[in-house]
Amino acid sequence: MNLNSKMTAPMMKIKDTFYISHGSPTLSIDESLPARPFLQSFQEKVYPTRPSSILVISAHWETTFPTVNAVSDGPSDTIYDFYGFPKSMYQLKYPAPGAPKLAKRVKELLMSSGFERVDEDKERGLDHGTWVPLMLMYPDADIPVCQLSIQTNRDATYHYNMGKALAPLKEEGVLIVGSGAATHNLRMIRDTTSVEPWAREFDAWLEETLIDGRYEDVNNYKEKAPHAALAHPWPDHFYPLHVAMGAGGVDSNAELIHRSWSLSSLSYASYKFTAPA
Repeated sequence: MNLNSKMTAPMMKIKDTFYISHGSPTLSIDESLPARPFLQSFQEKVYPTRPSSILVISAHWETTFPTVNAVSDGPSDTIYDFYGFPKSMYQLKYPAPGAPKLAKRVKELLMSSGFERVDEDKERGLDHGTWVPLMLMYPDADIPVCQLSIQTNRDATYHYNMGKALAPLKEEGVLIVGSGAATHNLRMIRDTTSVEPWAREFDAWLEETLIDGRYEDVNNYKEKAPHAALAHPWPDHFYPLHVAMGAGGVDSNAELIHRSWSLSSLSYASYKFTAPA
């Protein structure tokens, strides 16, 4: 099937939202990481429905107010927002088309739900929180992509409500993906295959709480979760989960779709949120 036929296919409604732990930027090249084959099998085994476009809430775009990258329909720039990695990583490209219409729709939904200010950035490309997982999930880079920023000056409930506001996008064929890491403390990573007990305990709490549907506890993770300050000393990699969870719906069913570890405490746990039929 060629690109034109894909882009003109009938729009399919999207049932699920996703939270993907993208871990280290080396996921883009490191064949030893178990998360790679998981993401590479995404279209075949995890979610075969082809979206009309993709909205990614990335841990690597922090702004004071919600912001969408409303770039043109042409290829998006690939942002290398990391340093000290192998040269080959800086040669990777993910030239997915921009999604300016989706950006405007996101802005419309957020503002109509009480978010008083939503900005547009017409120049920003895709950071590695977006292009690293997408290059494995959708390697053809032929689906329009829009990014939405997070606000680390706000709390988890704010981001959950952001997701709730965006839920109608699923009816319009948009795949909503939060991209972060289930545990993320770069000061605590170690080059070992053993997993730190505190990281395992937080990860296990998160799975149990999501599967039980206790989303309010996840919103209040700082008070409810074991070792929350160790697992997420800064909330940037966790808030995308709250957006995906909110967009899934208050009655959605959470499912762990992948778990693996690297560097002793970096969890690649990833989740799917499915609204009831």
